[in-house]
Order: sequence, then structure tokens, then C-alpha cells
Amino acid sequence: MQQTNSPFRGLGGSLINNNVMEEKMIKKICENTLMEHLGMEFIEVSAGRVVATMPVDHRTVQPMGRLHGGAIMALAESIGSIGSAFMVDTEKFHVLGVEISGSHVGTTNEKEVIAIGTIIHQGKSSHVWEIKVQDKNEKLISLCRLSCRIIPIKK
Repeated sequence: MQQTNSPFRGLGGSLINNNVMEEKMIKKICENTLMEHLGMEFIEVSAGRVVATMPVDHRTVQPMGRLHGGAIMALAESIGSIGSAFMVDTEKFHVLGVEISGSHVGTTNEKEVIAIGTIIHQGKSSHVWEIKVQDKNEKLISLCRLSCRIIPIKK
């Protein structure tokens, strides 16, 4: 069997049976990654829904002090990828983001944004997520879509 360095490895295969991913598990997955570096915090990871926050600070702004579109896209891809990994048996499948798009429709002066990801297609080999990024006043900042490929791990 091919070895994998997935942080999901050894957590019991499909995590969907737990209904909600525990905070300890989420922190382990984010350790030493872009998600940790950008200060993303996952509030909810459940089947078909992921909610996370990200600070608007020196790590996530552009030179003009506004939230960077690339940071938003990193947040959106992280949400969809973790959401898909939660919904498959990670001992048997890898999840890879293969396409992402986003419309940045607003900006914020708040210190944090919240992103809510909802699965809109769940097939055997692909998932599609819609991720809305908004501020604490529910002002829409970006609307993103992520496609993930579900790939069998070769034995």
C-alpha cells in the first residue's frame, strides 16, 4: 500500500460517521500549513458544511491594507478541501482541489472574515463547493466555487 503523509491518516478512515469533526482533529490537520500561517480557525466541519474564520491582518492584506484576494482564495480552497476530506475515506482516497474561482464583490474594515462552505455536488469522483466569505455584519466579500477531485490511492 502506498504511504501517505495525510494528517487524516490513522483517524479511522471515513470521518463522516462522526457527524462533526472534533476541534483537536482540526488543529492537527492545520498544523504547519498555510492555514495555520494565515490564522484560519475552523468553527464547524460537518458533512456538507464547513465554517472558518480568518483574520484581516498583516498576513492577509495587500499593500493598500485591504484584504488580499489570494488570501480569500486560500481560505476558500482550504474550506472545500477539508470538507471533502471529511466526507471520504482518507485511507482510500486523496482529495485535490482542481479548479477554483471567486468573485470579490466587497471589502471590509473588520478585523476578521467568516467563510461558510456548502457542498453543491457530491459525486464519487468529484465534489463542488460554494464558499461565501463575509464580515461579521454578513456583508458579502467574496463568492467562491471550488471543484475537488476524489482520487483513489494506488496500492
